[in-house]
Amino acid sequence: MKRWIFLLLACAAAMPAETAQERGKRVVYEALKALGGDAYLHMQNRVETGRAYSFYRGQVSGLSVAHIYTRYLPAPPKPAPEQLLEDERETYGKQEEDVFLYRNDGAWETTFRGATPLADERLARFKDSTLRNILYILRARLDEPGMSFYSQGRDFWENRPVEVVEITDAQNLMVTVYFDAESKLPVRQVYKRRNTEYNDFDTEVTLFAKYRDVGGGVQWPFDVRRDRNGEKIFEMYSDSVAINQDLKDSLFALPPNVKMLPKPK
Repeated sequence: MKRWIFLLLACAAAMPAETAQERGKRVVYEALKALGGDAYLHMQNRVETGRAYSFYRGQVSGLSVAHIYTRYLPAPPKPAPEQLLEDERETYGKQEEDVFLYRNDGAWETTFRGATPLADERLARFKDSTLRNILYILRARLDEPGMSFYSQGRDFWENRPVEVVEITDAQNLMVTVYFDAESKLPVRQVYKRRNTEYNDFDTEVTLFAKYRDVGGGVQWPFDVRRDRNGEKIFEMYSDSVAINQDLKDSLFALPPNVKMLPKPK
């Protein structure tokens, strides 16, 4: 019996160990499977409803009922590196009176006064944060040329074991993601973004919690929090999340005959 145990241990020792790249890719694809696998990849749209909080210097500066509508777009043969494969509509208020629309061709805030184009910096920040969001990466970017996954090994975060993976795209934009070692789901991500105003870098952190099945085995976090440079800036507690709804194209279009207002300087 001892001889067989020795032989098994010897065989295991002789097997080639995973490289950091192989381990990183394995962890990422385990996360995709935990999120729902093929059902997650074929998620067409999503509607999140809940309470959204904004913060300034760690204190609550705004609270609103929020509805976030997201639809995924088919990938063209050769998408541009900065091209988003989704449209997003964010509405705030009980009557959804404040509307923010984000698309590849622009972003607008619409109210009863008309539609105001958002500042270029705000659209750029939205695109960058989406492209480096692990939930978007797993849905839309895994097969993108130039994507690499590099494991930093196992660590502990908030007293639980996590697998840490650096994900880098062809433009050298990187995000470090923490995956729960037990559930395999992403729980934290970190990246740095250049602050053009102060010519330095902001550290952007997103936390994902309270995953639930939202249909067909797809898992989605009901609590999402964003920090910048160590301070909380946004948090959303979803009351409901639904996928693959009958969302009309008009939901992601500017209202017909809307008054176009000047872009703020």
